[in-house]
Amino acid sequence: MDVLLGLQWGDEGKGKIVDVLAPQYEVVARFQGGPNAGHTLEFDGIKHVLHQIPSGIFRPQILNIIGNGVVLDPIVLKKEIDGLGKFSIDYQKNLVVSKKATIIIPTHKLLDAALETSKGDKKIGSTLKGIGPTYQDKIGRAALRVGDILSPDFREKYDTLVEKHKTTLSFYNHPIDALPEMEAQFFAAIEFFKTLNLIDSEYVVNDALASNKKILAEGAQGSLLDVDFGSYPFVTSSTTMAAGACTGLGVSPSKIGEVFGIFKAYCTRVGSGPFPTELFDATGEAMRKEGNEFGSTTGRPRRCGWLDLPALRYSIMINGVTQLYMMKADVLNIFEEIKICTHYELPTGERIDRLSFEISDLDVKPVYKTFKGWHCSLAEVRSYDEFPAELKEYVSYLENELHVPIKLVSVGPDRVQTILR
Repeated sequence: MDVLLGLQWGDEGKGKIVDVLAPQYEVVARFQGGPNAGHTLEFDGIKHVLHQIPSGIFRPQILNIIGNGVVLDPIVLKKEIDGLGKFSIDYQKNLVVSKKATIIIPTHKLLDAALETSKGDKKIGSTLKGIGPTYQDKIGRAALRVGDILSPDFREKYDTLVEKHKTTLSFYNHPIDALPEMEAQFFAAIEFFKTLNLIDSEYVVNDALASNKKILAEGAQGSLLDVDFGSYPFVTSSTTMAAGACTGLGVSPSKIGEVFGIFKAYCTRVGSGPFPTELFDATGEAMRKEGNEFGSTTGRPRRCGWLDLPALRYSIMINGVTQLYMMKADVLNIFEEIKICTHYELPTGERIDRLSFEISDLDVKPVYKTFKGWHCSLAEVRSYDEFPAELKEYVSYLENELHVPIKLVSVGPDRVQTILR
């Protein structure tokens, strides 16, 4: 089983790469996250954004698994499946859902909003999709799982959890006027949910491995948002690392093969939290505009900055990355000069090249190495040989510093704008 994940703060372009790699696999499986993820695929002139469904769904020969580590919003899933209707996708055949995946219920979203509001100026930048409260209930052994919807006492279990949530909402004085309408949508989606192929996915995954089928585990968000190793508390609520593929699908670590690490040729971040290379000037604004850096889930403008080498090296180490894929090189076309952060300078003047525990609280300054930009369009480039010399230098420098081969460079949003090296 190979694992594909983002090495930054999410939005690296994982959906596109899953779509490009998919023909090499028989199974694509999502192992964590929920509707806070937005995986964008673009082909045949059409842009698709998937939030919960694995990105192999557009290829009929591939089985797509939503694993036990995912938190699922039935309403969002129904909308997503309805949206696939016009593409003649047989989701009954090539989409299956783990009975052990956790369900987001309406009050989880209300709790998310209440908790975020209560933090005032210390907001973490939640997508307000109910992800955090759902994972809290999972860890607190109170959550509902997909298999529960088949139980005759599902409504009783649901009401028990809602009453618990209402107590918390009352403490925060958070309004619940919208709840009846949200519940009507939720229970309609639950009835639809029952018609899907609900399975014990860990058996399906391991049977596929035993039959020598190739599986691609698809991560969501990014490594620097991992609940343990990210810039805590400005993180997501799940394990976004390669290790999460084991717990999120029920697979032994010994079964992991390649680890594909995806990164942008620069950095972006949505929401709050440390971002040492963030640009607050016209350069950052130009980067945002050129890269269309607005969240595919929330539409929020992303914070933009130069590539951060210490952070990237850290993600590579934690994940055991074997191949690197560099995305959105074309966004840097517009710059005469391009920078890469090689070290951080601490308030004491000391320079470090590691993400230490304290870095979230310290005002660190990025130390940059400057490169000459290629300053030309890459739209028609179809091979590495056609790359401008300056881009080749940029790629070579990164390979030498990171000690992992960059096997792919993306020069545009379309499938065909993906250059294998």
